[in-house]
Amino acid sequence: MRAVTMSRDDAGFHILFVCTGNICRSPVAERLARSALGPASPVRVSSAGTHAVPGGRMAERARESLVRLGGDPGGFASRPLTPELVAAADLVLTAASEHRARAVQLLPAAATRVFTIAEFGALSRAVPPETVLRHRDLVRRAHTLVAEARALRGLVPVERPDIPDPHGGSRRAHRTASRRIAEALAVPLRLLTHPRES
Repeated sequence: MRAVTMSRDDAGFHILFVCTGNICRSPVAERLARSALGPASPVRVSSAGTHAVPGGRMAERARESLVRLGGDPGGFASRPLTPELVAAADLVLTAASEHRARAVQLLPAAATRVFTIAEFGALSRAVPPETVLRHRDLVRRAHTLVAEARALRGLVPVERPDIPDPHGGSRRAHRTASRRIAEALAVPLRLLTHPRES
């Protein structure tokens, strides 16, 4: 396997969401996070799929579910997961354990910053908020949250770490998956976007 240079941007923070085709779960997560963080945030968000076809559209029912939750599906195009994308991410959040394993397989050095979306949500809920909110800088908050979540891994029970794939399923299946993503991201995003005290 060829060596991959770690190329994360020290000036910002990059979250990469991963699922299978990058047309349902990970784009919903990406766009919900992007909406919550706002366009001027130093925390950047993107997504990819372990078996994605480049340039694919978001699944129509995923788009519908995303819009219902207040996200914007405009301009989305799928892309395959690569070692370079994993290397460039400060935090990799995956739809299921199989995607987490694939990301770590592509770049073993990234193992400490790869979680499932539901796992990271559960761990974030166990982090004392003041530990993160004491930082005014969003990038420092993000790095602190990842470090705290990493320290709690294995200590906090995560009941359903995987979000089932709704692709090809009913509108209800898509809404359920999207709602679980939104619920898992609620605490991490709230910690990152909480008004900074002057």
